[in-house]
Amino acid sequence: MATLCRPAIAVPEHIITREETLELARTLHADHPQLELALRLIGNTGVQTRHLVQPIEATLKHPGFTARNNLYEAEAKARVPDVVNRALEHAELTVRDIDMIVYVSCTGFMMPSMTAWLINTMGFRSETRQLPIAQLGCAAGGAAVNRSHDFCSAYPGANVLIVACEFCSLLYQPTDLGVGNLLSNGLFGDAIACAVVRGDGGTGVKLERNGSHLVPDTEEWISYGVKDTGFHFILDKRVPGTMAMLAPAMREMAEPYEWDVSELDFYIVHAGGPRILDDLGKYLRLEQSMFRYSRQTLVERGNIASAVVFDALERLFQDGGAEHAARGVIAGFGPGITAEIALGTWSGAVTGNGHRARKTSAGRNSSVTLPA
Repeated sequence: MATLCRPAIAVPEHIITREETLELARTLHADHPQLELALRLIGNTGVQTRHLVQPIEATLKHPGFTARNNLYEAEAKARVPDVVNRALEHAELTVRDIDMIVYVSCTGFMMPSMTAWLINTMGFRSETRQLPIAQLGCAAGGAAVNRSHDFCSAYPGANVLIVACEFCSLLYQPTDLGVGNLLSNGLFGDAIACAVVRGDGGTGVKLERNGSHLVPDTEEWISYGVKDTGFHFILDKRVPGTMAMLAPAMREMAEPYEWDVSELDFYIVHAGGPRILDDLGKYLRLEQSMFRYSRQTLVERGNIASAVVFDALERLFQDGGAEHAARGVIAGFGPGITAEIALGTWSGAVTGNGHRARKTSAGRNSSVTLPA
């Protein structure tokens, strides 16, 4: 049975705080008729710090889509390999053991995909399968886990490397002045996450089953306007209420396997914003503490798109993991509106006395800030 091993996370070195974000909004949009509403919404996100791939002075400039996409490619190539190597170390594998690379990102575009560059430069076997996922937005982290699980189910013993690279700050559009865009400017952050799904062995979440759910007629709620200036993020005001539709989908996905999604031991879910977590707790009748790892990601790093679920999972590892055989869910939410849901059980290491021991965060921390 496939196991999702401990992720490795890296965030860029440039940091912007909540207070700095609010002051920028006041300075840049002093005459905006809905400034007070935007400030209140940004404040209510709970985001305290975000990491950016460029200093804020450079982030606020728009040199054109070509320059931005070139920067995306250069920064991805400079920063991803170290995170890949740490994820492989966690899984106790090498590049030669990987049978497929799933690369997810919605903040830049490359063709050939980054997967080809990784294979050519890091020593992966030339027959390594490539699966780039570019258009599922924040749901892509969950989709990457699920497609990796599917691959390992089809090819028992295979190993999959997942790479999520999101530089959301490169999507800043100074001419987009809607309240939703101002909110997004104070919500999204940059990060890289990598994790290995082992077809055999490994410590982490033993993936049991997965499913997807699309909410009909919500395609325009989260989308990109693709223009000469690049990707323009469009966020509908109805998005925060999507848990009313997605929480039941999570319940229905689990019920055929006699799992009650309201009685699991751990929850690793996409932290799109505080209301997403608040409503999920309400509809699933759960204490908010059950989403503490996702909320910590939101507070310390903002919405880091497809990397959120891996960052939250890494926090579970840092906290000592879960009891052996504990049940949990991993769920990513994104445009469509789409939910990618995985159910799994925690698989711990065996100690000398025959008991199952939970992993600790002792030793090298899996989450680092990388210099340029």
